[in-house]
Amino acid sequence: MRVLVIEDDDTIASFITKGLEQSGMAVDNASNGEEGLQLALSFPYDAAIVDIMLPKLDGLTLVQRMREKKMSTPVIILSAKRSVDDRVRGLQSGGDDYLVKPFAFSELLARVQALIRRSGNISQETYQLTVDDLSMNLLTREVLRGEQVLDLQPREFALLEYLMRSAGRVVSKTMILEHVWNYSFDPQTNVVDVLVCRLRNKVDKDFPVKLIHTIRGVGYVLKKH
Repeated sequence: MRVLVIEDDDTIASFITKGLEQSGMAVDNASNGEEGLQLALSFPYDAAIVDIMLPKLDGLTLVQRMREKKMSTPVIILSAKRSVDDRVRGLQSGGDDYLVKPFAFSELLARVQALIRRSGNISQETYQLTVDDLSMNLLTREVLRGEQVLDLQPREFALLEYLMRSAGRVVSKTMILEHVWNYSFDPQTNVVDVLVCRLRNKVDKDFPVKLIHTIRGVGYVLKKH
């Protein structure tokens, strides 16, 4: 999953980014509202975290402009403003959630995951993705192939989550880069092929039915046949 963090406080931005990346998410950063809006309009983010007090363009106006562009990206608004009127204003501007500073990272992460779950095709009862005998629990981060537990690194988990959410649809290397790495990553590298190879060794190598398929010249698809 790919998340956009728009926050002008370097300490808070670094704290959030590190935590999200350790949870297997790709993170892009913007330190002012104009840059943040430009990124939001340029890349397909799964969620955005937006501070209100931003230079150049405030967070509420930024979110309003996203909604005017018909963008449905889930947005969590961060602010030190805690009154009921402030929270109402944040949600009415187009925010999907509102979190008051200071906050616990565990709560922010849970809210991001909840917004992404609600925007995706995931069972609300189990928070689980399933393709054939491959399953992924988004809460416990446990991945099973049949009854065998797969030990995945955070980036491998992120890639498999994206492939499972896109099951049956071909995803290009560019789409994978957009969702698993940040926007500044060099698209000319073979990093996607290397990661897919590593993931395939864990997901398919020991099983007769292969799930990760290469579509030559196009990309990859996760499906049973």
